Amino acid sequence: MAAIAADLQQAGLWLTESKRVAALTGAGISAESGVPTFRGKDGLWQGFKATDLATPQAFARDPKLVWNFYNWRRELLAPLQPNPAHKALIRLEEKIPQFSLITQNIDDLHRRAGSKNLVELHGNIWMVRCTRCHLVSRNEEVPLPELPACEECGGLLRPHVVWFGEQLDPTILDKAVAAIRSCDTMLVIGTSALVQPAASLVIVAKEQGARVVEINLEPTPYSHKLDLALQGKAGVLLPQLVERLE
Repeated sequence: MAAIAADLQQAGLWLTESKRVAALTGAGISAESGVPTFRGKDGLWQGFKATDLATPQAFARDPKLVWNFYNWRRELLAPLQPNPAHKALIRLEEKIPQFSLITQNIDDLHRRAGSKNLVELHGNIWMVRCTRCHLVSRNEEVPLPELPACEECGGLLRPHVVWFGEQLDPTILDKAVAAIRSCDTMLVIGTSALVQPAASLVIVAKEQGARVVEINLEPTPYSHKLDLALQGKAGVLLPQLVERLE
């Protein structure tokens, strides 16, 4: 406990000295709100792996099945609430002159918590995109029709998320990289940061001379390379960290 307190104090000092901070969040921060990580016992839905359904090939083959999966996810996410970690990041955003929050999550919990300068790398489950006219819109209907149609052109809608095998939106990726390149301190929260582009973002931060602080339930392959690695729940450690600034 004493070691964690000392590390929190050091991280708080770095944040106090920083004019530009970037935070990267992953599934771990949302798991504390009840969002499945789709690993281990949460890895299957009706016998299907999430990684087998969240692909353009699966949608082309059976869009009704994929939409049933996403309707189930929307029903699960609808009642969930941001947790203390999400809320602590709001307080941090209010205190840092230039703060950017980059998330790998699609659950919308950061936005619902009140995050403003938010970069959603993988999209948002409450956004839909027309496969014909490509119009992107927000739709919080739960559940959606089995094969939802675009209100503008009648084309088939799909979730506005990045599926396995798809490229990230280059504009969104550029915004994330720009935030990392300019930051003094980077927080890596609830993610192993092994999947691209998250892995590259951590490397860029280190190469640019930023201090990198990791908060995760367990050590990651990057932990020994970072300036500080704190093990524990983000919902416990992040509020304590922000208190150091207050």
